[in-house]
Amino acid sequence: MTSRSIFKTVCAIALTLVLGQAQAYDTPKVTQPHTAKITSGIYVGNSFFYYNNSMHGHVSNLLKAAATKQEFRSTSITIGGSGLDWHNVESYFAPNGIGRYSFVGNNEVQFNKLDKLWDIAIMMDCSQCPIHPQLQPIFYEYVKKHGDTVRSHGAEPMLFMSWAYDDKPEMTEPLAAEYVKAGNLNNMMVIPAGLAFAASKKARPDLNLYAPDHRHPSLAGTYLGASVVYASLFRQSPVGNPYTAGLDAATVAFLQNTAWDTVKSFYGIK
Repeated sequence: MTSRSIFKTVCAIALTLVLGQAQAYDTPKVTQPHTAKITSGIYVGNSFFYYNNSMHGHVSNLLKAAATKQEFRSTSITIGGSGLDWHNVESYFAPNGIGRYSFVGNNEVQFNKLDKLWDIAIMMDCSQCPIHPQLQPIFYEYVKKHGDTVRSHGAEPMLFMSWAYDDKPEMTEPLAAEYVKAGNLNNMMVIPAGLAFAASKKARPDLNLYAPDHRHPSLAGTYLGASVVYASLFRQSPVGNPYTAGLDAATVAFLQNTAWDTVKSFYGIK
C-alpha cells in the first residue's frame, strides 16, 4: 500500500468514526445550494469567522487558485461573542450600504453598481447557542427570522455548523443535530464544518486546529473550515488546490482531503 493510500485510508476511518457511530443528527434535506450560480455572499456570525484574517478571504483565495476560477464577491459581518439575535440582518441588505464601494488598484475607490447585493448569506450562531437550554429557542427563532429576511431580498440563507471546543469534543454531535434540524425545518443548506473538525481530531490529534483558548480556530482550523465552505458551495474538491495559506504541504493535503471526505459523506455525494 502506498503512503498516499494509507493517508486516504486513515482519513476515511476517522470520518467513519465521526459520522457512522450512533449518528445523532437527521439526514440533511438540502444537499446543494438552491442558487444556480453563486457570485456573492455574506458571512453573518462572530469571531469564529473573523479569526485569521477572516474565513471568507480564505474561501476567495481557494476560488482564485482553482483551475476553474470563479468570481465571488464576499464579506464577513461579525460581532465578537455574538449570537444570531445580535444581528440586524435587514440592515445588511440596505441599498447603498454594505458593498457600495471597493478599493482597487493603487488604493483607488471604486463605486459599485450592484443589481443584487448578495446571492447567499451564511449564518452561524454563537458556539453554544444551538445547544444551550436557555439560548436554544432563540437559535431556532432567529434562524427562521433571518432566513425569511434573507429570502425577502432574493438571496439564499445557509447555516454554518460550528465546531466543538477542543476540550469538549462531546459538543460535536449535539451541535450537528441542532444545525441539521434547524436547516431541515427552514429548507436551508447546512455546511458541516464541525464534523470536519471532529474527523481531523480523530485522524490527526497532533494537528492543532485551535487557538490557545481551545475555542477559536488556529490558521489550520480556519483553512479547514474554508475548505468545507468551498467544497459545499461550489461542489469542487479542494484536494490539490495550490492555495496553502502558508501551511506546509502535508498539513494542507490532510485538511483538503478531510474537508472533501466530510462534504461527500454529509451530502451523499458519490
